Amino acid sequence: MFGKPSRTGRTLQYVALTGYLIFLGFPLVWLLSTAFKPPRELVQLHPTLIPSNPTVQNFVQAFTEQQLGRAALNSLQVSLASAVLTVLVALPASYALARFRTKLGTVALGWVLLSQLFPFVLLIIPIFLILRQVGLANTHAGLVLIYVVWALPFALWMLQGFVRNIPRELEEAASVDGATRLQVLRRVVFPLLAPGIVATALFSFISAWNEFFFALVLVKTPELATLPVALARFVGIEGTARLGPLAAGSLLATLPSLIFFAVMQRRLSSGSLAGAVKG
Repeated sequence: MFGKPSRTGRTLQYVALTGYLIFLGFPLVWLLSTAFKPPRELVQLHPTLIPSNPTVQNFVQAFTEQQLGRAALNSLQVSLASAVLTVLVALPASYALARFRTKLGTVALGWVLLSQLFPFVLLIIPIFLILRQVGLANTHAGLVLIYVVWALPFALWMLQGFVRNIPRELEEAASVDGATRLQVLRRVVFPLLAPGIVATALFSFISAWNEFFFALVLVKTPELATLPVALARFVGIEGTARLGPLAAGSLLATLPSLIFFAVMQRRLSSGSLAGAVKG
C-alpha cells in the first residue's frame, strides 16, 4: 500500500533527525564549554562556544568547596539501592497484575497511577513526620524508601506491559514439559523480561539520581547530601549563580547517567523470543 520513501522524503527525515539531535545535544555542548571558561569569559557581552583560555579551575573549585566527590558517592549509593529495590518489588507485583486479571487488580493499577498526580508539596510534611517517628529522617535509608515508593507506580505500569507481551503459550509449554511455576518464571519469564527489567532499573536510577526536593527537605546533614543538593549551593542567597563551578559540577553529574545508559542500552531492545523456545 505504501511504497518506499522517495529520496526527497529520506533527505527530509535525515534533516529532521539531525535537527533533533542538535536540539538535544546543544545544552550539553554549551555546558561543556561553560565548564572550561575562566570567570572573565563567563561575563562577556558576546559569549563564544569555544573557550579562548580554557581552564580546569572550575572543576577544582567544584570539588574543594562543596565536596562533590562525597555528594556523588552518596547519590550513587542511594540511586543504585533505589533501582535494585524498585525492581525487586515491582517484578512479582507486575507479573501478578498482568497474569491474574481481576477487578481488584484493575482498581489497584488505576489507583497506583492516580497516586502519581499528588504534588510533592502536599506529601512532604506527612512523609517527614512518619520518617521521624520511625527513626529514618536524615538518613539515606529513609531517602531510598521514599524513592522506591515514588518510582514504584510507574515501574509497575511499565513492567506489567512487558509481561503481557510474553505469550502465555510459552509458559504453558514449559508447564507441559514438567516445569514448576518457579522454574517457568526463572527459565522462561524472567529472561524475556530482561529489557523491561533494565528499562525499569534505568528509570529508577535516573529518577533518584536527579531528584532534588525530597533530598533537600529530608536530609539535613551536609555529609549526607546528594549531588543535586550540593550543586544548588553554588547559587547564592541573592539568586546569583557561580556559573563556572556550577557548570563543572553539573557536567560531572550527567556522566553517571550517560555511562549507566550506555552500558545497559543493549538490553533495552525488545529482544527475540527465540531463546525461550531454544532446546
